[in-house]
Amino acid sequence: MSTYGQVLGSIGVAALLVAFGLNLWCVLQSESVAYHALNILGSSLACIASVMLGVAPFAVLEAVWFVMSTVRLFRSVMSTRRAPLHKLPAQR
Repeated sequence: MSTYGQVLGSIGVAALLVAFGLNLWCVLQSESVAYHALNILGSSLACIASVMLGVAPFAVLEAVWFVMSTVRLFRSVMSTRRAPLHKLPAQR
């Protein structure tokens, strides 16, 4: 077994658990950049570790988690950027 893979996986899982715990305790909101960043970091590290350790089902799980978190972060950032600073008056 790869010690490097185990350490990498442990760091990844720790990041996922920190994100989950902070969200559960209302410290991080589920749409915050920090929450998504922790999920992206954790799932990517856990996915790499799962591949290194030869655990295909968890590699797939973490890859899907990574993609979903990345998409949610992108959508969250884009919706914030598109928010109008002021409303234009109605045109007739």
